[in-house]
Amino acid sequence: FMATVLAVGIATVDVINVVASYPGEDDEVRALSHSVRRGGNATNTLVVLSQLGHVCEWAGVWVDEPDADIVRADLDRYDIGTRYCKRVKQGKIPVSYITCSRATASRTIVHHRDLPEYDAGSFLNIPLETLDWVHFEGRNVAETLHMMQQLRRRFPGVPVSLEVEKPREGIEALFPYANLLLFAQAFADHCGASPEVMLRKISNRVPHTDMVCTLSERGAVGLNRGGELLFSNAYPPPELVDTVGAGDTFNAAMIDAALRGDSLAAALESACRLAGAKCGQVGLDGLGRRTETGRDG
Repeated sequence: FMATVLAVGIATVDVINVVASYPGEDDEVRALSHSVRRGGNATNTLVVLSQLGHVCEWAGVWVDEPDADIVRADLDRYDIGTRYCKRVKQGKIPVSYITCSRATASRTIVHHRDLPEYDAGSFLNIPLETLDWVHFEGRNVAETLHMMQQLRRRFPGVPVSLEVEKPREGIEALFPYANLLLFAQAFADHCGASPEVMLRKISNRVPHTDMVCTLSERGAVGLNRGGELLFSNAYPPPELVDTVGAGDTFNAAMIDAALRGDSLAAALESACRLAGAKCGQVGLDGLGRRTETGRDG
């Protein structure tokens, strides 16, 4: 089943250093490996969805500058459309400096950006009637709220997912406009509740929304619109190689499963499997070939 998916969010250049263990302040350590590649939550999710057989479009802010060549080449490789991007004349592609600890599999990110956020005015120029799914990063809350409201008003039948990775002021206002809420455990931690309790509380406000929360190495928990609490174990790879983009891979698998009409329980399991497979390899390439249940379990 091939669907047309639009993701609204950012693309970055990721500068990734893998170290044996995270350095202390004022330490000097040698990197075990070093790489520079395209990143960004929305475009990561699209790269996985493209490999799962979908037509993918990105709505973000674009500027022509040297670092943009890294982003453009990778998006072209996976046939990610950029025609709905807002193009500006000055600025720099956002850069994330990522330090990955081999000892703990944690990754610490220092992010720099010198671009405006994507705005609702640009979103309204997109022919939304051509889309089968719209995915939003939970950022730039005021403008994203306008986008989601416009989409709901004009095309209420288009399914919407929202990634909620971290707390942002007013982000709860976006929840009623999503069919699928994708939470990271960091958001639950900020709420001061277990992911299960958090999902129950949010469900009281948006009872007709499916929602899930990743649990890192413990898998993921979900709550469907019928009020049923669901859980999937994690499926770790034989060797933990690279966790960068695992959450974006999970989100892509959830969207793919929803587009195919799978239950939330089945979607949780397939998403945990694909995220686990991603953690066993560097980057996102080849994940479309690793989606059969049990292949990498």
